[in-house]
Amino acid sequence: MIGRDKVKVLEQAIMETAQQEAQVILAEAQAKADSIRKQAQADADVEGERIRQEARQAAERHIAQAIAKAQLEAQMLKLQRREQLLTRTFDKARERLRSIPQQPDYATIVRGLIEEAVTYLGDEAFVIHADAATARVLDDDFLADLAQSLNVHLEIGAPLEAGTGVVLSTANGHRRYDNTLETRLTRLQNDIRTDVYHILAGEA
Repeated sequence: MIGRDKVKVLEQAIMETAQQEAQVILAEAQAKADSIRKQAQADADVEGERIRQEARQAAERHIAQAIAKAQLEAQMLKLQRREQLLTRTFDKARERLRSIPQQPDYATIVRGLIEEAVTYLGDEAFVIHADAATARVLDDDFLADLAQSLNVHLEIGAPLEAGTGVVLSTANGHRRYDNTLETRLTRLQNDIRTDVYHILAGEA
Protein backbone atom coordinates (compact mmCIF):
# COMPACT_ATOMS: atom_id res chain seq x y z
CA MET A 1 0.00 0.00 0.00
CA ILE A 2 1.16 3.49 -0.82
CA GLY A 3 1.27 5.79 2.15
CA ARG A 4 -0.70 8.97 2.33
CA ASP A 5 2.40 11.05 2.18
CA LYS A 6 3.46 9.40 -1.04
CA VAL A 7 -0.02 9.89 -2.49
CA LYS A 8 0.13 13.60 -1.73
CA VAL A 9 3.56 13.87 -3.30
CA LEU A 10 2.29 12.07 -6.39
CA GLU A 11 -0.79 14.29 -6.59
CA GLN A 12 1.33 17.40 -6.22
CA ALA A 13 3.69 16.20 -8.96
CA ILE A 14 0.76 15.49 -11.28
CA MET A 15 -0.76 18.93 -10.59
CA GLU A 16 2.53 20.67 -11.24
CA THR A 17 2.98 18.75 -14.49
CA ALA A 18 -0.61 19.60 -15.55
CA GLN A 19 -0.08 23.27 -14.70
CA GLN A 20 3.13 23.35 -16.67
CA GLU A 21 1.45 21.72 -19.66
CA ALA A 22 -1.49 24.11 -19.34
CA GLN A 23 0.89 27.08 -19.26
CA VAL A 24 2.65 25.79 -22.38
CA ILE A 25 -0.68 25.35 -24.14
CA LEU A 26 -1.81 28.82 -23.06
CA ALA A 27 1.46 30.34 -24.19
CA GLU A 28 1.20 28.64 -27.59
CA ALA A 29 -2.44 29.73 -27.89
CA GLN A 30 -1.50 33.31 -26.96
CA ALA A 31 1.34 33.31 -29.46
CA LYS A 32 -0.93 31.96 -32.18
CA ALA A 33 -3.61 34.52 -31.33
CA ASP A 34 -1.01 37.30 -31.47
CA SER A 35 0.19 36.04 -34.86
CA ILE A 36 -3.35 35.87 -36.20
CA ARG A 37 -4.08 39.37 -34.87
CA LYS A 38 -0.91 40.80 -36.46
CA GLN A 39 -1.69 39.14 -39.79
CA ALA A 40 -5.25 40.41 -39.66
CA GLN A 41 -3.96 43.93 -38.97
CA ALA A 42 -1.47 43.67 -41.83
CA ASP A 43 -4.23 42.45 -44.16
CA ALA A 44 -6.48 45.28 -43.00
CA ASP A 45 -3.73 47.82 -43.67
CA VAL A 46 -3.19 46.44 -47.18
CA GLU A 47 -6.94 46.42 -47.88
CA GLY A 48 -7.28 49.90 -46.47
CA GLU A 49 -4.50 51.21 -48.70
CA ARG A 50 -6.10 49.51 -51.71
CA ILE A 51 -9.44 51.12 -50.89
CA ARG A 52 -7.81 54.52 -50.40
CA GLN A 53 -5.92 54.15 -53.69
CA GLU A 54 -9.09 53.20 -55.55
CA ALA A 55 -10.88 56.17 -53.96
CA ARG A 56 -8.10 58.52 -55.06
CA GLN A 57 -8.19 57.14 -58.60
CA ALA A 58 -11.99 57.43 -58.74
CA ALA A 59 -11.79 61.03 -57.50
CA GLU A 60 -9.15 61.86 -60.12
CA ARG A 61 -11.35 60.35 -62.85
CA HIS A 62 -14.37 62.36 -61.70
CA ILE A 63 -12.31 65.56 -61.62
CA ALA A 64 -10.90 64.89 -65.11
CA GLN A 65 -14.40 64.19 -66.45
CA ALA A 66 -15.77 67.35 -64.83
CA ILE A 67 -12.95 69.44 -66.33
CA ALA A 68 -13.47 67.91 -69.79
CA LYS A 69 -17.23 68.52 -69.56
CA ALA A 70 -16.69 72.12 -68.46
CA GLN A 71 -14.24 72.73 -71.30
CA LEU A 72 -16.65 71.24 -73.83
CA GLU A 73 -19.54 73.33 -72.51
CA ALA A 74 -17.36 76.45 -72.62
CA GLN A 75 -16.36 75.70 -76.21
CA MET A 76 -19.98 75.09 -77.21
CA LEU A 77 -21.03 78.34 -75.51
CA LYS A 78 -18.23 80.20 -77.32
CA LEU A 79 -19.36 78.80 -80.67
CA GLN A 80 -22.98 79.66 -79.85
CA ARG A 81 -22.02 83.24 -78.98
CA ARG A 82 -20.03 83.57 -82.20
CA GLU A 83 -22.98 82.27 -84.20
CA GLN A 84 -25.31 84.71 -82.46
CA LEU A 85 -22.93 87.58 -83.15
CA LEU A 86 -22.62 86.57 -86.80
CA THR A 87 -26.40 86.30 -87.13
CA ARG A 88 -26.98 89.70 -85.52
CA THR A 89 -24.37 91.28 -87.79
CA PHE A 90 -26.02 89.96 -90.95
CA ASP A 91 -29.51 90.76 -89.67
CA LYS A 92 -28.46 94.39 -89.31
CA ALA A 93 -26.95 94.27 -92.80
CA ARG A 94 -30.25 92.94 -94.19
CA GLU A 95 -32.10 95.84 -92.57
CA ARG A 96 -29.81 98.27 -94.38
CA LEU A 97 -30.40 96.65 -97.77
CA ARG A 98 -33.74 98.46 -98.08
CA SER A 99 -31.93 101.80 -98.25
CA ILE A 100 -29.57 100.81 -101.08
CA PRO A 101 -32.03 101.69 -103.92
CA GLN A 102 -31.93 105.29 -102.64
CA GLN A 103 -28.20 105.55 -103.24
CA PRO A 104 -27.18 107.77 -106.17
CA ASP A 105 -25.11 105.00 -107.80
CA TYR A 106 -27.86 102.35 -107.58
CA ALA A 107 -28.13 102.16 -111.40
CA THR A 108 -24.47 101.07 -111.50
CA ILE A 109 -25.17 98.45 -108.82
CA VAL A 110 -28.14 97.08 -110.81
CA ARG A 111 -26.04 96.93 -113.96
CA GLY A 112 -23.46 94.86 -112.11
CA LEU A 113 -26.14 92.52 -110.76
CA ILE A 114 -27.51 91.87 -114.26
CA GLU A 115 -24.06 91.42 -115.81
CA GLU A 116 -23.14 88.87 -113.17
CA ALA A 117 -26.36 86.91 -113.68
CA VAL A 118 -25.95 86.90 -117.48
CA THR A 119 -22.39 85.63 -117.14
CA TYR A 120 -23.52 82.89 -114.76
CA LEU A 121 -26.40 81.68 -116.96
CA GLY A 122 -24.44 81.99 -120.22
CA ASP A 123 -27.38 82.30 -122.63
CA GLU A 124 -28.47 84.76 -125.34
CA ALA A 125 -31.86 85.96 -124.11
CA PHE A 126 -33.04 86.72 -120.59
CA VAL A 127 -36.08 87.86 -118.66
CA ILE A 128 -35.43 90.27 -115.80
CA HIS A 129 -37.61 90.15 -112.69
CA ALA A 130 -37.12 93.12 -110.36
CA ASP A 131 -38.68 94.78 -107.34
CA ALA A 132 -40.46 98.11 -107.74
CA ALA A 133 -37.48 100.25 -106.69
CA THR A 134 -35.12 98.44 -109.06
CA ALA A 135 -37.66 98.47 -111.91
CA ARG A 136 -37.49 102.27 -111.95
CA VAL A 137 -33.85 101.97 -113.05
CA LEU A 138 -34.67 99.56 -115.87
CA ASP A 139 -35.91 102.03 -118.43
CA ASP A 140 -35.64 101.48 -122.20
CA ASP A 141 -32.34 103.34 -122.55
CA PHE A 142 -30.77 101.41 -119.68
CA LEU A 143 -31.85 98.03 -121.09
CA ALA A 144 -30.82 98.88 -124.66
CA ASP A 145 -27.35 100.00 -123.59
CA LEU A 146 -26.83 96.95 -121.36
CA ALA A 147 -28.14 94.50 -123.99
CA GLN A 148 -25.79 95.96 -126.59
CA SER A 149 -22.84 95.84 -124.16
CA LEU A 150 -23.50 92.19 -123.27
CA ASN A 151 -24.65 91.20 -126.76
CA VAL A 152 -27.82 89.58 -125.41
CA HIS A 153 -31.56 90.17 -125.53
CA LEU A 154 -33.14 91.54 -122.33
CA GLU A 155 -36.79 92.01 -121.45
CA ILE A 156 -38.73 92.80 -118.30
CA GLY A 157 -40.77 90.04 -116.70
CA ALA A 158 -43.15 89.81 -113.75
CA PRO A 159 -42.11 91.86 -110.71
CA LEU A 160 -40.51 90.22 -107.69
CA GLU A 161 -42.77 89.46 -104.78
CA ALA A 162 -39.85 89.63 -102.32
CA GLY A 163 -36.27 90.84 -102.33
CA THR A 164 -34.36 93.84 -103.62
CA GLY A 165 -32.50 93.59 -106.92
CA VAL A 166 -32.96 91.23 -109.84
CA VAL A 167 -33.68 87.60 -110.68
CA LEU A 168 -32.80 86.59 -114.24
CA SER A 169 -34.22 83.60 -116.05
CA THR A 170 -33.48 82.24 -119.50
CA ALA A 171 -36.08 82.95 -122.20
CA ASN A 172 -37.41 79.37 -121.98
CA GLY A 173 -37.61 79.63 -118.19
CA HIS A 174 -35.54 76.49 -117.62
CA ARG A 175 -32.81 78.24 -115.64
CA ARG A 176 -32.78 81.21 -113.30
CA TYR A 177 -30.29 83.09 -111.20
CA ASP A 178 -31.35 84.93 -108.05
CA ASN A 179 -29.10 87.96 -107.69
CA THR A 180 -31.17 89.96 -105.24
CA LEU A 181 -29.24 91.76 -102.55
CA GLU A 182 -30.71 89.49 -99.86
CA THR A 183 -29.62 86.32 -101.68
CA ARG A 184 -26.17 87.76 -102.32
CA LEU A 185 -25.84 88.52 -98.60
CA THR A 186 -26.84 84.94 -97.74
CA ARG A 187 -24.22 83.55 -100.12
CA LEU A 188 -21.67 85.91 -98.64
CA GLN A 189 -22.60 84.85 -95.12
CA ASN A 190 -21.96 81.20 -95.98
CA ASP A 191 -18.68 82.03 -97.74
CA ILE A 192 -17.16 84.11 -94.95
CA ARG A 193 -18.52 82.17 -91.95
CA THR A 194 -15.21 80.40 -91.29
CA ASP A 195 -13.17 83.58 -91.73
CA VAL A 196 -15.42 85.47 -89.32
CA TYR A 197 -15.10 82.69 -86.74
CA HIS A 198 -11.30 82.92 -86.99
CA ILE A 199 -11.44 86.69 -86.51
CA LEU A 200 -13.76 86.36 -83.50
CA ALA A 201 -11.41 83.74 -82.04
CA GLY A 202 -8.49 86.14 -82.35
CA GLU A 203 -6.75 84.05 -85.00
CA ALA A 204 -4.89 85.41 -87.98
